[in-house]
Amino acid sequence: RMKESYTTGKIINYTLQPHVNTNEMNINTPVRELGHVDIDPLREVLLNKEQSAWDLTTIRQEEFEVHKATTSIVMIFADIEQWPTIEIRKETGWNILAKVALPIMNEIIKSNYNPGGTVIRAMAAKLFAGERITPHTDKHPSFHVAHRIHIPITTNDHVRFTIAGRPFHLKVGKAYEVNNQSTHSVMNRGDEDRITFIFDYMPPAIKSKAKLLS
Repeated sequence: RMKESYTTGKIINYTLQPHVNTNEMNINTPVRELGHVDIDPLREVLLNKEQSAWDLTTIRQEEFEVHKATTSIVMIFADIEQWPTIEIRKETGWNILAKVALPIMNEIIKSNYNPGGTVIRAMAAKLFAGERITPHTDKHPSFHVAHRIHIPITTNDHVRFTIAGRPFHLKVGKAYEVNNQSTHSVMNRGDEDRITFIFDYMPPAIKSKAKLLS
């Protein structure tokens, strides 16, 4: 079994949150390429799932208005209602995606970041054909304590991901860190849905400043 570079399913209390330097999560560029990844096993699982699997968990759409035109298979999610205490929990998508997603996440973390942190969110997100995610920034402090990684699963020539006023076309087969502290939006003018696997990795430098409750 591959040794994981991170922990999941923990409850973390950010007792030192006021002293955390969240500027280190601001990568000072809209997008940073993290290299090639083998997405084939994950892609196969996602493309063969009925829409009902994408509708099992609607918490992301309920909590964030900008994601109303999306649907998700949520693997790990952070309950931020009691911030600065957050509960990181495995959702219904864990049993669907963990086997094929965890090796990809592990490889990206080992290749690009210090191991020993915590994944606080992980999901596959589908933006329907002809829909858009309106311009926004991820303002909640929980988004500023982790690196946000995007792994395109499907896209088309009519998808544009705009960050800090610059359009990008993220390529299938590569992973990217996205600066979610900048204003960003997505437009899918194509005839096909756009699917992206997303996870947030809180590095050990920040994890060490948090009090582990369980």
